[in-house]
Amino acid sequence: MSPASVTRSNKLGPEERAAALANMRAKELDVLVIGGGIVGAGAALDAVTRGLRTGMLEARDWASGTSSRSSKLVHGGIRYLEQLDFPLVREALIERGLLLQRIAPHLVKPVRFLYPLTQPLLERAYVGAGMLLYDIFSYTGLRPPGVPHHRHLSRRQVLRAAPSLRHDAFVGGLSYYDAQVDDARYVATLARTASFYGAHVANRVKVVGFVKVGQRVVGVKAHDVETGEDFEIMAKQVVNATGVWTDETQAMVGERGQFKVRASKGVHLVVPRDRFHSKLGLLLRTEKSVLFVIPWGRHWLIGTTDTQWTLDKAHPAATAADIDYILDHVNEVLSVPLTRDDVEGVFAGLRPLLAGESDETSKLSREHVVAHAVPGLVVVAGGKWTTYRVMAKDAIDEAVAALDGRTAESVTENIGLLGAEGYQAAWNKRGKIARAFGIHKFRVEHLLERYGVLTDELLDLIRARPELLDPLPGADDYIGAEVVYAASHEGALHLDDALARRTRISIESWDRGIAAAPVAARLMGEELGWDATRIEREVALYRARVEAELESQRQPDDESADRIRRQAPEFSPN
Repeated sequence: MSPASVTRSNKLGPEERAAALANMRAKELDVLVIGGGIVGAGAALDAVTRGLRTGMLEARDWASGTSSRSSKLVHGGIRYLEQLDFPLVREALIERGLLLQRIAPHLVKPVRFLYPLTQPLLERAYVGAGMLLYDIFSYTGLRPPGVPHHRHLSRRQVLRAAPSLRHDAFVGGLSYYDAQVDDARYVATLARTASFYGAHVANRVKVVGFVKVGQRVVGVKAHDVETGEDFEIMAKQVVNATGVWTDETQAMVGERGQFKVRASKGVHLVVPRDRFHSKLGLLLRTEKSVLFVIPWGRHWLIGTTDTQWTLDKAHPAATAADIDYILDHVNEVLSVPLTRDDVEGVFAGLRPLLAGESDETSKLSREHVVAHAVPGLVVVAGGKWTTYRVMAKDAIDEAVAALDGRTAESVTENIGLLGAEGYQAAWNKRGKIARAFGIHKFRVEHLLERYGVLTDELLDLIRARPELLDPLPGADDYIGAEVVYAASHEGALHLDDALARRTRISIESWDRGIAAAPVAARLMGEELGWDATRIEREVALYRARVEAELESQRQPDDESADRIRRQAPEFSPN
């Protein structure tokens, strides 16, 4: 029996959201997941594919917190080797291979990095030994790693591969491979895949409390942010996968958490690819951690910082000091320094780190923990983006251990996300597809690398409405069909969802998406039934967000930046 025969649809539009909420309210769930980030969406897919009646609620948009603001890397974590955290590195490298080759080959791609050496012998031997271990760990999953092994490079080879580096900044280098991903797109696809297999999932629904019988959690009290409606959803087991909000969610139970989660702020800059020339990404050491320079389409992503954050978790703000810190460190190796004028985008995210005795967030644990905080409530926290599937599996293992009857083992190791099956065949036909539609092959490649075989659905939209092939103003990489599809199939309910997460226009365009906003809002409005007033309101809210972010990035410290960023209003149904 095919998945389609036992599920509703592969769409995740307004009708599917309404049906999901109706189903969750009508009948008790086996498992309800709170949190629609990478771990929550992974847990929903894990649970539903074991045959459990599953639901998932997200207070804002899919991946709107930490999971859309990462370094966009799927990696083992070179720096964790130095911390002797070998189990974490090995686990992450095995997952990297799975994501590259089986689960999401359309979304996860190999990327080659250069590690410049500043000393000729000891450093080469030390770093080379670590990278050899990195390669060995990647093979321990009983399958090929999906990327080539590391290589030693001479000074001349480094200059040939990265001519924009300062000639006196290195004596040679090593190259190695990891992988990259559009993190927000991955999470939205993961949520759609969970829905495809039968999970009831709804974004913009906030959990405001728990339903308890004695000391046991038996459900949640929920608030639909879109409609203003309040209701209860009952479940045999609830999984708290709220990341940096773990402590706040636990506080609603009235019980003290067994562990604490601290938020570490990481800031990234987006710079045009032509500002410096290199065929490889860069991994640079800093006094506290490492700095990545990551190829990202027509851009470079440069980051990250690692500082404690105790302010608004929904909208962490980058400061002028954060931006200068990154520029100062990357400029140490560039022959032509970058300036603030070269920065076209900035984003800040929070890592959920398990609190320890160290005051430095860079030394807190990236391991994850799973526990039954109280009967009926499982908490999963910590970890890293790359190992989300393992975290999700462990969380559902803990939940099913408390359920009556026998439940199947996790099968997500063998389940590709929507768009994955047949991707290589579609990629091989990209030239024919381009000729059939009379468009450039680049455009087809762009769609295939974002939607996989689901590109057919976007091409159907274009076939019916050729104007949807037009690029969005100020964001030539993206076309109108992608905004329509975000609203009809991917759960985008607001303009910000489309410009910041279904696409990455908000960080990839010089104006942060201001020019694209009116056109995108009109296209979304046609799909979601917005009137002219609502369209204007969505554009105004988006502009206010952009203005607040830009102003916050001129502030000298976290407190000032946070105060400015919080001035941008949130959507309210009233």
